[in-house]
Amino acid sequence: MSRPDNSRHLIKAAQQRAAYTRAKAVHALRTLQTNGEPVTFDAVARHAGVSRSWLYTQPDLRAQIEHLRQSPPTPSSTTDPPPHRASEASLRQRLEAATNRIRQLTEENERLRQQLAYALGQSRREPALPTPTSIPNG
Repeated sequence: MSRPDNSRHLIKAAQQRAAYTRAKAVHALRTLQTNGEPVTFDAVARHAGVSRSWLYTQPDLRAQIEHLRQSPPTPSSTTDPPPHRASEASLRQRLEAATNRIRQLTEENERLRQQLAYALGQSRREPALPTPTSIPNG
């Protein structure tokens, strides 16, 4: 009797967590910038509740933080112009980075599925090891 494949639920939950984490980081970045606070990896990570190492793995967030880190903080006012939209080249670069990451994760998932299938097959072929309670006292 085989178990149903619930991996789609796990994948969906992971995608939702990733989107939520990303939204927290973007919000923290914007809040720091709007408040005129220094934008650093540490500040964004603390404000968003994410790890600095995760921020470094996000090419677009990393680029924004590095750019904002170089410019002096200025509090936003009502006379500020609206924020610039990302250029087409920037969007293409982000899309390419995301596509590459998806490809890497897909390959890793496939490799891990194969390893799991192999391990499950091995465990079904091997006899169960005796537990300490099933060994007769001698």
